[in-house]
Amino acid sequence: MLIHPAIDPVALHLGPLSIRWYGLTYLAAFGLFFALALQRLRDAPFASMTGARAWNRQHVEDLLFLGAMGAILGGRLGYCLFYKPGYYATHPLEVFAVWQGGMSFHGGMLGAIAAMVWFAYSCGKPMMEVTDLAAPCVPTGLACGRLGNFLNGELWGRLCDPTLPWGMVFRGAGDAPRHPSQIYQFLLEGLLLFALLWWWSRTPRPRGQVSAFFLLGYGTLRFFAEFFREPDAHLGLLGLGLSMGQWLCVPMVLGGMALWAWSLRQPSQNG
Repeated sequence: MLIHPAIDPVALHLGPLSIRWYGLTYLAAFGLFFALALQRLRDAPFASMTGARAWNRQHVEDLLFLGAMGAILGGRLGYCLFYKPGYYATHPLEVFAVWQGGMSFHGGMLGAIAAMVWFAYSCGKPMMEVTDLAAPCVPTGLACGRLGNFLNGELWGRLCDPTLPWGMVFRGAGDAPRHPSQIYQFLLEGLLLFALLWWWSRTPRPRGQVSAFFLLGYGTLRFFAEFFREPDAHLGLLGLGLSMGQWLCVPMVLGGMALWAWSLRQPSQNG
C-alpha cells in the first residue's frame, strides 16, 4: 500500500505570483500540441498540399490559440452544466470562479470543436481536415492534465483490494487504499491513445477517419477507466450504475461510429 506524497500544489513562488503545478501541466499540454501539429505538417497528406490548401506555422499558432480558449471556456461551462447545473443556476457569478476548480473534458472538447469550426470557416479549410490534423496531437495534453490531477491528489479512484501493490491512500479520501485512477487515465487516454492515433494517422486516411478514431478511442478508454474512478460525491452513480463521465462517453462513441461510417465513403487523402 502506497501513500500519496504531500506535494505542494504551488510549484514556484515569484513574489506575489504563485505558479501551480496544474498550470504548468496546461502549459506543457499546449507546447506538446504545437510541436506535434508542426510535425503533422511534414507528413502526408499535409506536406503535399499546395496553393490555397497548404498549411503553415501561422495556421498552427492560430489553431492552438483558438483551441486553447475553446477548451478552457468549454471545460468550465461543461462542468457547470453537466455536473452542478442546479448549484450554478442559483450562483451564476461563481461560474467565473475558476480558481475554485471544476473542469469537464467533454465540455472542453465541445468548446474546442466550436473553436475549430470558426478556424475552418475563417481559413476556408474543410472542418474534417482541421480535426484530422488536431486529433493525434490532443492525447499528450490529456496525459499532462491527468498528471496534474495526480500531483494535486484529486479525482482519486475507487476503493481497491488492500493487497493491490499500487493501491494508494489519498489525503482527504480516508485511510483505505484506492486505485490511482489518474495514472490509469494518464496511461490509457494519454499515452496509449496517442501511440495508436499517431501510428494510424501516419498513413493517409479518408477524411474524418482520424477524428473518428479519436472519438472512439477516447470514449472507449475513458468509459473503461471510469470503473476505477470514484464518481463525483454529489452525483454518485447514475442509471445502470454508470457515472456521469461514462454517460457522457456514450454519445461520443456513437458519434465516432457515425463519423467512421461517413469516412468510409470518402476518398483517401493523398494530398
